[in-house]
Amino acid sequence: QVQLIESGGGSVQAGGSLNLSCEVAERIFHPISIMGWYRQPPGKEREFIANIISAGSTNYAASVKGRFTISLLINKRTTTLQMNSLKPKDTAVYYCKVLYKGDYYWGQGTQVTVSS
Repeated sequence: QVQLIESGGGSVQAGGSLNLSCEVAERIFHPISIMGWYRQPPGKEREFIANIISAGSTNYAASVKGRFTISLLINKRTTTLQMNSLKPKDTAVYYCKVLYKGDYYWGQGTQVTVSS
């Protein structure tokens, strides 16, 4: 079992920025294959935002490309999501998801609210 600790959510006005962080809580002995972010807007399905492969390649949803940047810290256990030029439609609960030893694990979610 892998526990993920998310932080960095909050409230911001449109055009502002937030930085989310997701860390694997315990020491791990195998590399994490993929770390990524999803979000679930109010009343909608959870959707893919971005991910980063252990080798460093990244993927983004069209809705956030150019505004959001996903990174993997050198410790290989923490991913960050830098969110710039935020819009009200970015309001959602943001979840971290990792693929570790063939299994997927989710964080508890962190609320991001963008006001106009």
